[in-house]
Order: sequence, then structure tokens, then C-alpha cells
Amino acid sequence: MPLSLNFSLDRDSPIPLYFQIAQVIEGEIESGVLKPGEPIPSEFELADVLGVSRPTIRQAIHQLVAKGHVVRRRGIGTVVIHRRIHRPTSTSSFYDALLATGRVPRTQLLELTIDAPSAEIAHALGVAPSTPVVVIKRLRFADDEAIALMTNRIPVTVMEELPTPEELEAESLYTLLRRRGVELDYAHQEISARPASAKEAARLEAPRGSTVLTMARTAFDVNGRAIELGEHIYLADRFSFEMTLPITP
Repeated sequence: MPLSLNFSLDRDSPIPLYFQIAQVIEGEIESGVLKPGEPIPSEFELADVLGVSRPTIRQAIHQLVAKGHVVRRRGIGTVVIHRRIHRPTSTSSFYDALLATGRVPRTQLLELTIDAPSAEIAHALGVAPSTPVVVIKRLRFADDEAIALMTNRIPVTVMEELPTPEELEAESLYTLLRRRGVELDYAHQEISARPASAKEAARLEAPRGSTVLTMARTAFDVNGRAIELGEHIYLADRFSFEMTLPITP
């Protein structure tokens, strides 16, 4: 349903006009009147109907973008998006993180192969370069919206029984590892940001050059053995990481 412009602004209020406008639009989004994928009126239209300047409208939209309600898309305008999925930086799986937010996860398997690792990957996994690794590439969805590209590498010495495509599309990788007797303990991960490549943007159904968050994770079992190397790519306007940090004296 399009945004209703039948609302008035309190010009005598100490609350800035841009903030009032952002609050109204935010309320329409959170109540479900404006749904993901729907555009909001242009800056010009909003400024004209509400009788405010375009910089005021621009401030309101900037606030909505910062809060993860809308995104600007070239050639389309400003559209409503799903609220960002907030994933704690713990060893919980992506699948479990989606379920915890009430989103419906879906997985498309892109590749399931056994390959020889590069020297860098072999070193990260603590195996000889001659040790084959299982390579799993998946596209992850939340409510049928592409969210992440994931590549996971596991030594065959850890996963001697290969998962089936059906298992990989129905369950989390960590669930499958536990079922095979792997006792997960901790992980080391690095998070950074960069523009998406043309291929990544196409897979994620996003504009070329969209910002993505990348996560490189190495997971270890209770014996300190590296059991999985993950390279994950998340769309920054659909996903964020949460962490709780100790404050040292």
C-alpha cells in the first residue's frame, strides 16, 4: 500500500520537521502499511506535498536509511527493505540466527565438491596440502530474499561422510557436523566491508557495487583442531553483526 501523505506537521513543536516526517514513515513501515520492496514518494513529491524543503526530506530519508528501514537504489528510488538481521558474533549458525529473528530460512546449494586446497587454505585448516577438502557453496535466503553467499571448506578427515544436497538445503552445517560426531568449541573470525563484485551482486540480486560485509571464520573442535573454514558474504543493508564487549578497568 502506498504511503499516505495525509498527515500534518507540527511546525511549532521543538521536534525537528525531518524527525517528524521520519517518524511517520517509520510508523507506516513497522505497522506493515509499507511493505518491503515498495517505494516511498520521491524527495520532490514529499517536499511539495508537505510544504518543506528538499534538504529537510533528505534528512528524514537519511535517518530512515541509517535505521535500516529503507535503501536508495539507482534508477528505482528509495524503497522499503526488511529490517536488518542482527546476528550475535557467537558460534551459532546463520540458520539458527534467522530462526531466532522469526525469518524463514532457505538455502540454495551452488556447489558440493572435493578439491585440493591452496597452500593458504591448508595452513588455515592445519592440514597437509595433499589433504582433500570438502567445498560447499550456498546462497542463503530469508523470506525468499537473498541475504548471503557462503563458502565452507572442511577437511575430508573431519567429514568422511559427505552431506547430501538435501541435508545442506534443509539444515545448518554445524548441525550436520555435530551429527557426524564433531564437538564444536570455538571460532576465530574477522569481519570487514567492501564493494560487491559483479558476480556477487548478481547472485544476491543487488545493485553492482553494493556494500557487503565479509566474514572469514575458522572453527575449532574441543581438541583445538581446525574443522571448518568459512568465507561468508552478507549484504550490508540486510544484515549486521552484534557483539557484547567487556570493559577493562
